Amino acid sequence: MILSNFLKIASIKYSEFIIRRKRKMENGLQKKYGLITAICMVVGIVVGSGVFFKAQTILQKTEGNMVMGIWAWLIGGAIMLCCIWAFSIMATKYEKVNGIVDYAEATVGTKYGYIVGWFMTIIYYPTLTSVLAWLSARYTLVFLTSAFPDTFTLVIPAAEGGCVIGPECMALSVFFLCAAYAINALSPKIAGHFQVATTVIKLIPLVLMAVVGIIVGLVSDNGVLMENLAYAGAATDGNPLFGAVVATAFAYEGWIIATSINAELKDAKKNLPIALIVGGIIIVAIYLFYYIGVAGGATVETLMADGATVAYTNVFGNAFGNILNVFVAISCMGTLNGLMLGCTRGIYSLAARKEGPHPEMFSQVDNVTNMPNNASIFGLLLCGVWFFFFYGSNLAGFNWFGIFGFDSSELPIVTIYALYIPIFIMFMKHATDLGTVKRYVAPILGICGSVFMVIAAFYAHGFQPYQAAAQAGGFACPIVFYLIVFAVVIVIGLRFYNRKNE
Repeated sequence: MILSNFLKIASIKYSEFIIRRKRKMENGLQKKYGLITAICMVVGIVVGSGVFFKAQTILQKTEGNMVMGIWAWLIGGAIMLCCIWAFSIMATKYEKVNGIVDYAEATVGTKYGYIVGWFMTIIYYPTLTSVLAWLSARYTLVFLTSAFPDTFTLVIPAAEGGCVIGPECMALSVFFLCAAYAINALSPKIAGHFQVATTVIKLIPLVLMAVVGIIVGLVSDNGVLMENLAYAGAATDGNPLFGAVVATAFAYEGWIIATSINAELKDAKKNLPIALIVGGIIIVAIYLFYYIGVAGGATVETLMADGATVAYTNVFGNAFGNILNVFVAISCMGTLNGLMLGCTRGIYSLAARKEGPHPEMFSQVDNVTNMPNNASIFGLLLCGVWFFFFYGSNLAGFNWFGIFGFDSSELPIVTIYALYIPIFIMFMKHATDLGTVKRYVAPILGICGSVFMVIAAFYAHGFQPYQAAAQAGGFACPIVFYLIVFAVVIVIGLRFYNRKNE
């Protein structure tokens, strides 16, 4: 009898708990981010490791032609801004829980929105997040081994690539993944503050190099900046500008992730477009002037051989050249934090629409942290899977996955630009309440930019490796096998598509 009464009371209490929890989940994610945080997220997510090492890559692609390199940064930035402008217009019309999925759903249809959301969840977010965890670990170890060579010794010496492929780098990468998850999952407000702080910190070396590098390059006795700008280069590549623009794609990518917080952004229809446009302009300006500033610190030949670190050393001294690695590591961590924000909300954005596997489980929002905990854990696990793939395909002594091994840091970017195109096309069809400029000009510019980037990416990841392998008597075309993997992932995802929502 006593046991019966106890079970009855327990059942009632549990039912009351479930009702309270459901009410809390129905309220959804709270409005907790302001305009400044959103701008910092746009800048912080995009400005990561790419700006530090892509300057060298662009110089190599153009064989030292600085002016052509400037054009590459401008074209890449223009493509990004065109897409940002088009999506900022959409942001004033659509507001749910995940920007890009909302835009795809509202313009093309629910099924296409689901496909985009599934791709972002399974491939885009976790691939880039895993790469940034590795980069954060890499540059942290570079600083530690350079600043404290007697204290920090690696199993594989730093001179032999221990900071890149060593077990310490792999362990630290996993730690950074878990730390980024913990910050975002346990305290979204702390994650927002961390994003603001890292954005400010990462801009310090970029702004200093831009300003001081340009001044030093102009006033120096040898006039190295003007000499570098006059350097024509040899440009043995048949399409040097084409390849250089492709190199900027990684550095400019990531801004679309900021749209994933529109349901958590205060006055999102007003603030999100402002954050996207202002953040995009800041990014282009920083990249362009930083690139010119680097040219004021060393000769073209030196920059192509040794990268931007030598420019910092020449302009600021040896000590600052090493400190640069601290800023690079912090920069990567800030980008990692922003990407993990997208990972922790990826499957939730589908589950909130009653899509994907087990939507009832992944749509739950914790009543204490106001975070979709189940979705967050799923995102973290995907990051682990793709980190294993990235290591096996790009860092191990041989390609563990054979012909299916590809660069997971670059090829998802190919796909995201391709997925933009139908959204822009259908937006023109449906946006009958807008004027000519917003309805046609903005999306057409976005289409042109996206098509250019897709073609350029196919050239860099398809034609070039195929040509190089053919000359060596082999075969390689990474983008083909990536597309096979992409198709398989989409087919699997469609098995969980709920047609009742159409």
